[in-house]
Amino acid sequence: MNSTIKKDTSHINSLENEAIYIMREVAAQFERPVLLFSGGKDSITLVRLAQKAFYPAKIPFPLMHIDTGHNFPETIEFRDNLVNELGLELIVRHVQDSIDEGKVKEESGRYASRNTLQTTTLLDAIEEFKFDACIGGARRDEEKARAKERIFSVRDDFGQWDEKNQRPELFDMLNGEIDLGQNVRVFPISNWTELDVWSYIEKENIEIPSIYFAHTRATFLRDGLIWSADDDVVYRDDHEEVEERVVRFRTVGDMSCTAAVLSEATTISRVVAEIRESTISERGARIDDKRSEAAMEKRKQQGYF
Repeated sequence: MNSTIKKDTSHINSLENEAIYIMREVAAQFERPVLLFSGGKDSITLVRLAQKAFYPAKIPFPLMHIDTGHNFPETIEFRDNLVNELGLELIVRHVQDSIDEGKVKEESGRYASRNTLQTTTLLDAIEEFKFDACIGGARRDEEKARAKERIFSVRDDFGQWDEKNQRPELFDMLNGEIDLGQNVRVFPISNWTELDVWSYIEKENIEIPSIYFAHTRATFLRDGLIWSADDDVVYRDDHEEVEERVVRFRTVGDMSCTAAVLSEATTISRVVAEIRESTISERGARIDDKRSEAAMEKRKQQGYF
């Protein structure tokens, strides 16, 4: 084994140990934690870390998915198969219910998306189940607003995040004390990068949805991005021509705001090699982050994950 491989393995092992420690701290400090699960690579990684943290026992908290109704079918199929295989409890709450109840309004037009509507559904679910800690797969390298997060990130009784009112986390000391009505968002892989996640998936031989690998898909171009035309979710103008392309998805959010990238990576090792050479963040294919300079930060302040 050469020195580069040894360094990479040591780095990934260190990140894994830190994440397992955080998982165990959540179980020790909170009464009703939940793991927010989307079926994407980051939340799949969290499930593997939780398995390791509590083995040979089962994961001691449920998984919860806030379903926009516009998820990629491959992701939903994978989610259900994983939960059944591991015997985990899955809670699903639907954005469509929030729309039907008049709590949020469906967007329309060229850039319509349900991604921002998830906030209301999430906050309602937290209140419904009285969750005091929500574990998620956000990473500091994804977007500058997320770089301000602590590992234990406190939300007030309205679910809102105040970036100026976060606790210091010195010497890996995680303070889970919260007041009545508050809850904490927990980010065990906060210090990981996209490459770290893929390297861990490769090391652990973790199964992931097929949508992450190169495949032929009906697509169209808009604003320099490649959009799926395989469904009736993504708005498409009459002049935007459909063409088959070999693509994959680096992130699997709501279909209406998640673009594909040209790729021939059909294995995890080839995806890892592709990510090493990439000069564009994975969030570069998420149009919801481009609505304004502070789009993500504003959503987080309102209670978005």
